[in-house]
Amino acid sequence: MPKSQKEEAIESLKQLEAFANNMKSSIGVPMIVDPKTNVAIWYDQRELNLKFMVSIEKTRKFFESLSEGKLLATKCVKTGEILFPPQVDCPSSPGSEVEWVELPKDGELITYTIITTKPFSFSHYNDYTVGIAKLSNGVQVLAWVRETDPKKLRIGMKVKLEITKREPEGYLTYEFVPV
Repeated sequence: MPKSQKEEAIESLKQLEAFANNMKSSIGVPMIVDPKTNVAIWYDQRELNLKFMVSIEKTRKFFESLSEGKLLATKCVKTGEILFPPQVDCPSSPGSEVEWVELPKDGELITYTIITTKPFSFSHYNDYTVGIAKLSNGVQVLAWVRETDPKKLRIGMKVKLEITKREPEGYLTYEFVPV
């Protein structure tokens, strides 16, 4: 049976750790050298395994709206400022009420970056692109861009926000799709 991407990542980490331990034995520090950049990297010997739960009660409507295919923001009743990600307190007018508003789906890509060095929790994904788009109402949104060929991306291109299920985790999120 072929190894899963997670098993391959774990095996690679074990090889890195063995190399770092050899370096620690020979020069006194757990260092590795990145083969692409020739940059020295500290290899921490501590393992970080983190799972957490946080309350989303005050922004629950945002998460529930994803299953309806909607992306919501909050709007300050006093200033009219649209807040995304949604916030329950207006930073421009503390104490003011906010109301829920649906964001438009159409926008323009204003910047992007291709992620090739991923945190361990994202190591099972191929390289991916994250971008910021300015929506038709002026709100700027950060999201993954659904395009595997970076040569097709350009600043100023039209994009559409879509609700999608992120696999293999199986949860709903949103991303930009070039139009």
